[in-house]
Amino acid sequence: MPRLTKIYTRTGDQGSTALGDGQRVPKDHPRVQVYGTVDELNSHLGTALALGLSERLAPEAARIQNELFDLGSDLCFPEEAKERFPVPQIQAQAVERLEALIDELTQVVGPLENFILPGGCPAAAQLHVARTVCRRAEREATALARQEPIGPQVLPYLNRLSDALFAMARYENHVRGVAEPLWQPGSP
Repeated sequence: MPRLTKIYTRTGDQGSTALGDGQRVPKDHPRVQVYGTVDELNSHLGTALALGLSERLAPEAARIQNELFDLGSDLCFPEEAKERFPVPQIQAQAVERLEALIDELTQVVGPLENFILPGGCPAAAQLHVARTVCRRAEREATALARQEPIGPQVLPYLNRLSDALFAMARYENHVRGVAEPLWQPGSP
């Protein structure tokens, strides 16, 4: 477990940062962009938890937050460095757990019959924000994967997580008795 004895180092004052293997890159490097967005996503999940997620979803959100740290670690280390540095990485089981969660929650809320707008109760609305940030992380990871290799489960995990966050938002509204805001095309 890493120990942070000092929060500031001054090593990034000129616009560079170190990847997990020590390699210095600009702070706007695509790899830094994507793991920064994963960190932002994790913060949005923390906000959803702070807003009071339902008893069923709170432990799932906490588990996902830990998985997002694994994902950040996975992305922080270039693939060629992972043989020298054993780091947590997203595993296929995490993707499978998300699929099972989506299936379970969808059985409760029923199939989608219309497009819904992000919103509802505060925690559900925050899960929708997390979902959109997750989609951005997925786009950034896709762009990074065109430039250099990334972990094999990164893209499947992000893809499934955005779907899970959507299902979680629907479930949260359902258990709170809040109607899903429906899209009404062309309405003023």
